[in-house]
Amino acid sequence: MTPPGRAAVALSAAISAALLATACSPASPSPVGPSTPPSAAPTAAPSAAVPSGTVASAAAFDPAGLGDPYYPRAGNGGYDVGSYDLAVAYDVARESITGTATITAVATADLSFFHLDLHALTVSGVTVGGTAARFRQEDDELIITPRAALAKGATFRVAVRYAGRPELYPAGDHGQKGFFAGPDGAVAAGEPFSAATWFPVNDHPGDKATYRVAITVPTGYAAITNGVPGIRSTRKGETTWHWSVGVPMASYLLSLAIGHYTVLTSTHRGKPVLYAVASSIRDHPMLPALRRTPEIADYLETLFGPYPFETYGGVVVDEPRMRFSLESQGRPFYNDSGSGDSGVIAHELAHQWFGDSVSVRSWRDIWLNEGFATYAQLLWAEHTGGDTVDEVFNNAYETADGSIWSVLPGDPGPTTLFADSVYLRGAMTLHAIRRTVGDEKFFRILKAWTLEHRFANASTAEFVALAERVSGTALRALINAWLYQPSRPAAP
Repeated sequence: MTPPGRAAVALSAAISAALLATACSPASPSPVGPSTPPSAAPTAAPSAAVPSGTVASAAAFDPAGLGDPYYPRAGNGGYDVGSYDLAVAYDVARESITGTATITAVATADLSFFHLDLHALTVSGVTVGGTAARFRQEDDELIITPRAALAKGATFRVAVRYAGRPELYPAGDHGQKGFFAGPDGAVAAGEPFSAATWFPVNDHPGDKATYRVAITVPTGYAAITNGVPGIRSTRKGETTWHWSVGVPMASYLLSLAIGHYTVLTSTHRGKPVLYAVASSIRDHPMLPALRRTPEIADYLETLFGPYPFETYGGVVVDEPRMRFSLESQGRPFYNDSGSGDSGVIAHELAHQWFGDSVSVRSWRDIWLNEGFATYAQLLWAEHTGGDTVDEVFNNAYETADGSIWSVLPGDPGPTTLFADSVYLRGAMTLHAIRRTVGDEKFFRILKAWTLEHRFANASTAEFVALAERVSGTALRALINAWLYQPSRPAAP
């Protein structure tokens, strides 16, 4: 994710401009991170440095949270979702939504009840296995009690009917995220939380799933989300847009744009390419860069291995409150503040490998997303005639301000989840590894990482182990210094 308007630290002018447009978090004069649902328990304080790089795992099974060290009430324990089937209708004039979410999951424990996350919307009915179930809502938790308990290992299907006026999460420390309703459409996007503002969900990247989405809007409006476009049907002044995501996806990556959009389609390497641009900004200078998406993806593929998803493209929205761009799987969402530099496109496309295909086990590992995407952005800048990565590294090492060295990219804490250190020092960590092992082994590490953890979740500890195994080099002390030392590490 990439926020405009923040000072990129100790970078050349060209790279600085690119990072300003691409930091995946809201613009703010101070380090920022995404908002937590108000019903979540108080987040854990930033933990001490973890010299081993180990990510804390969830302790006991908790129906109201997956035990993330930063957001302990994010997601829900006791089951694993396989798929979501969403049928949603949005009334633009009333800024209201009605929907049915059908969720197929497997119980990972014996369950007499279970939770889903849902923010500010009202549930009218729930069935489990086709039988009416009891339910109640407490803050942002939907608590469901099926008529018969679910045994561990059982596959079950829950259908939830709901409606209401979607709301954003409170801005808090991290800007606004979630469902941005406006007078002529809506946008739903945000990290680490946004999905629960428009459908019931197990809202943590640890539970990835496939999706089928049908969105009904007034005829004349577009309804764009992730995945492969399906049929479009119109009846009685309403049009339903169908989409399918056949590759497991973290819930925060499911984004939505409703409004007047210019939609352009083509194919690349046999896969659909879809660009959607808000009609009010169709002459925006960012558009030529957006059309370079296939070219940039092909270049990144030479570095990181095969492009992981079934679609290419991007959505440019006209929503001034959405002060970030987001790596929405297979079709990133961009705000309209980009300068036309292709760096933001490279950053969000790199996330298709780092963050979308290989997703974090916990939000503490966010550098695995942002540090890697920033490094890819620097590689693209060098590839297109900008400063070399080595030049950027040397400049940053000599001139970066104190926050880069005091905020630990391997454990930044929930209030500085998207601090500059996570991006720049995270990228510098990778370059330190590259200088230590050499180019050939370094890029073998990156390709092995994306291959071995494809469509799954991984942690910093797993990255350290893989890097040492692939390179045949002891790297733990080096990586620990760059990720967890609260001062400038020694230059590699």
